[in-house]
Amino acid sequence: MPDDGARTPDYSLERGCPLPVCGIDEAGRGPWAGPVVAAAVILDPAAIPEGLDDSKRLTAARREALLSALEARAIIGIGRATVEEIGSMNILQASFLAMRRAVAALSAQPALALIDGHMLPPGLPCPARAVIGGDGLALSIAAASIVAKVTRDRLMVALSQQCPGYGWETNMGYGTRRHAEGLARLGVTPHHRRTFEPVHKILCEASTVRY
Repeated sequence: MPDDGARTPDYSLERGCPLPVCGIDEAGRGPWAGPVVAAAVILDPAAIPEGLDDSKRLTAARREALLSALEARAIIGIGRATVEEIGSMNILQASFLAMRRAVAALSAQPALALIDGHMLPPGLPCPARAVIGGDGLALSIAAASIVAKVTRDRLMVALSQQCPGYGWETNMGYGTRRHAEGLARLGVTPHHRRTFEPVHKILCEASTVRY
């Protein structure tokens, strides 16, 4: 991807933290369909893959390559919250739930978690620090952003094969024109977030669910 002048993340935040430190990020708060996915990553300071960055600044091919490198060199935990959980507790709390599950999936207990954003999920098993713009500042958070993004993208591609016509293989469940057209034409699937306004509106108007 072209360089937009933004700084790239480094390991300076982690060096000032008790070890092991994990970075946490999520993918999929905004889409109309699919789960929200979080990742927790503990990097080996002696074996950090080259090129880690905010997942949004990387091509899909580069994210895939970096995930492979991370799987070989880092400790990774992945958590998700379902569309049913998103509907019952709202997307923010579901994102926090996915983060807790990601930390619980780690094979090592972190001494500290660095979390992208300005809010801390309650109930983490370790101390945590919120880092605004963390996926562009701290390598551990950048790594988590890559893991979460690739994991969720793969899930949405698989779901697109079950429910064709919404464009999930390219829009990943976000509210694109093709997705809106699919909703209008085909109706709401079990994978749609029914409390999200565009989906809720169609349910109210048509009450047509496609299984």
